[in-house]
Parts: sequence; C-alpha cells; structure tokens
Amino acid sequence: MITAAVLATLALVCAVGAWRLTRARWSYRAPHVAIVLWQALGVTWGLAGTGALLSYALEPYGQGVLQGLRAFAASALNGGHGLPEPYTLPRILALVVGLTALTVLIVVLLTAGVQTFRARQHHRTLLALVAREDPEFPGVRVVDHPGPAAYCVPGLRSQVVVSAGTLKLLSPAELTAVLAHESAHVRERHDLVLLPFAALRRALPWSRVVGKVQNEVGLLVEMAADDVARRYCSPRRLATALLRFGTAGAASTPQGALGVSDSCAAVMARVERLVTPAPVLPRRIRYSIVAFSVTLTASAPLLWLIPR
Repeated sequence: MITAAVLATLALVCAVGAWRLTRARWSYRAPHVAIVLWQALGVTWGLAGTGALLSYALEPYGQGVLQGLRAFAASALNGGHGLPEPYTLPRILALVVGLTALTVLIVVLLTAGVQTFRARQHHRTLLALVAREDPEFPGVRVVDHPGPAAYCVPGLRSQVVVSAGTLKLLSPAELTAVLAHESAHVRERHDLVLLPFAALRRALPWSRVVGKVQNEVGLLVEMAADDVARRYCSPRRLATALLRFGTAGAASTPQGALGVSDSCAAVMARVERLVTPAPVLPRRIRYSIVAFSVTLTASAPLLWLIPR
C-alpha cells in the first residue's frame, strides 16, 4: 500500500504542478527549461497514475508493479493457479482500470505518431509535385500560393516551406528571421515535444486542463524557436514578421507540420516578448529546474520496481 500511496501522491503533485505551471510566467523567460519540466510532469503523471492503480491491484504478489504484472500474467495463463488469496473485487477493478488507462495512453500515442508520420509523407509527396526551388533561398521550398504561409515539415527529410505570398509580404530581413525560426523547429525536433501532449489531448478531448496544457506547451515551443532565431537575426524583425502574418491572415498549417499560424493572443505574447524581453532566468535556477525534472522523471519508473 505504501508504494501505491506514494505513486498516487506523485500523480496528484504532477497534476497540481501542471495546473500551476499553466499560470506561471517565469516559463516565458526560459522556454527550453520549461519544456523539459512539462515533459517531466507529463511522463511522471502518466506512469504514476497508472502505477498507483496497478501497485494497489498487484500488492498481494509482493513483487512490485513490473514483476507483479509478470506474475499475474503467468497466473492467468495457468488458469488462475498461483493467484493470491483472497484477491478482492477492488483489486480486480484497480487492475482493469490501470491496465486500460495504460493501454489507452500507449495506443493513443502510437496512433498519433503514425497519423502524423503518414500526413507528413503525404504532404512531402504533394510538395514534390507543386513546390519549387528558389535560387535566392537555397534549401527552402516555395509554393505558388498568394496567401502568406511559412512552416516546416519535420523528420529525417525535413523541409522548410514558404509561399509566394510570403516572399512578397516580408522584407528580406523579416524573411530571414522567419526562416531561422522554422529551421530551429527542425533542428530541435519540436514536433516530438508536442506529440505526447497532442496524444493526451486526443485521449482526453473533454478536459479543459489538457487543452490549456497543450496550448501552453505549443506557445513555449514557438518561444524556444524564437530564442534560437534571434541569434541570427534582429528580434524586432521577427516581431514585425509575426505581426504581418497576423494582419494578413496566414494560411493554416498542414497536419504534421509546424508553422506560424498561432492565435492572436499567442502571437501578441511572442511579439511583446521579442520587443521587450524580460531578464533571462538565472543559471542556477535553470539548472535546478532541469535537475528536478530529471529526478521527477526517474521517480515513477523506480517506484514501479520497488517490491512493495
């Protein structure tokens, strides 16, 4: 019961921490660090929540969650021989709910990954047919569309795509800023950061908290790419490019891609941050948050291994 109680408490702490983090604004001062913390909270919440149920259900085996699952599977294959007595109804229900929740989380994550991969493959095929190379922008695919659009298609064969309307809308300096931003998405594989949260939203579409978390992580990913882009261009040029996209009505980003079409509130938050940047979070605080995130992520798997 001790391990189950600790895991349940850990899941509750992660849920409360996630809610508090959606309201925190220090994360805008260190988006990369905040993303690491968000990932730690998400992974730990999933493993701790399902682990608490399974730990309670498998406690009669006295072998922990992983070994308990193996023992339970062996008992089931042997027609119930080796099943601890008494195995009460609450433990059976906890086992069913825990296994179902764990299965749903895994299946939804895999399904989201497969669908995203297929959408990208399909879009790459379309780009091969309709996009063209522009000698002025090597490595960038240009689509002859009058509306403004700029996005990247991540993956092993990543591509940065802009529309002809974008080339007319932005100045050379603004275009450089946008391309640097999209290249940052590609290099840092922000698509992999967003995938688990998109999968969680798919598993819990009714949850306002999950929706808010997904939006918050998406905004932090954009801010992280902004921080990388500002190393190669003027922050104000990136800010003006965002405003131009917002006022011109940027086209929606294709499924599986990352683009600049954010909500008005998100765009304004990014613009304000670029124009009037807040002081960078002190290094000792950033390192402390990363260390806490690593410890938090390791806690749930370790608790799965504890015998009781």
